[in-house]
Amino acid sequence: QVQLVESGGGLVQPGGSLRLSCAASGFSLDYYCIGWFRQAPGKEREGVSFISSSDDGTYYADSVKGRFTISRDMAKNTVYLQMNSLKAEDTAVYYCAADYGIYYCSGRTYDHWGQGTQVTVSS
Repeated sequence: QVQLVESGGGLVQPGGSLRLSCAASGFSLDYYCIGWFRQAPGKEREGVSFISSSDDGTYYADSVKGRFTISRDMAKNTVYLQMNSLKAEDTAVYYCAADYGIYYCSGRTYDHWGQGTQVTVSS
């Protein structure tokens, strides 16, 4: 029932931009935390950014703050991650995930995961 499908990854040069999409189906975004995570080869999975309908709304890891922007299109039930000023160290498989609830999104264990999309930043 709950399904998340990422898209928008690809190869981009350092300093470039990509927009990732996470299309949600089987549930509404209204009462869920949505997180973007990434995992590079040989490294632990990292929480990148989170969004919900709570008053605080969004959270960004220090490594991407000021460069990435998370947003939602409620009509399309889709979450986006706009990635600007990309660096080689941003190279990873990016996953979106959902968990029921709207608080403490950055500290949750997420129940539902997408398949991932590859982002490669290289010249």
